[in-house]
Amino acid sequence: MKVAVSQDKCIAAGQCTLHAEAVFEQNEDDGLVVLLEQHPAAEHAEAVRTAARFCPAQAIQIDE
Repeated sequence: MKVAVSQDKCIAAGQCTLHAEAVFEQNEDDGLVVLLEQHPAAEHAEAVRTAARFCPAQAIQIDE
């Protein structure tokens, strides 16, 4: 799995960190998504998929 994020699309809703805090965090200044792991461990795969599904701005892209 490869994960990418678009800060241009991000609206700082925080759904990514809520569902997959090991893979995403939010920038302290503006709340935009920060990708911590471009290739997350298999144990985080379902959480990343959930984060992408719940992102209201569709700012998370996953390449399986």
